[in-house]
Amino acid sequence: NVKLGGLGPDYETIKERKEKLKQQKEYAKQVKEYNMKNTTVQRLPAKPPVVPSASRQKALEYAKTVPKPKVVTGRKPKEEVREEKVLPQTLNGNNLPPIASLETLQDRHKKEKQVAAALRNLHI
Repeated sequence: NVKLGGLGPDYETIKERKEKLKQQKEYAKQVKEYNMKNTTVQRLPAKPPVVPSASRQKALEYAKTVPKPKVVTGRKPKEEVREEKVLPQTLNGNNLPPIASLETLQDRHKKEKQVAAALRNLHI
């Protein structure tokens, strides 16, 4: 009495599964209703408002009273000296724009000239 699988769908097992799902859903509804009735009676108490700790309040008050550091501005005296210097000119007589590293390069050139002259004197 063994029934082997057929070519089409098995309607009997499909019906059994549908009935089983319906029963599960009905049971879930009943449980949900029961839980809703019981939970309305037992309400959770409201949480008390959270008060910040005293140490935090003290820290905030201290932060308000701490003196802020003074912001140091750039080197204005050197800028004034640079403005007083004569700007280099082209052959046409137009002034060239000031180059920040130009002064350092000129100083370096002078030093290297002195070193080169000293070396020439040593070899002669």
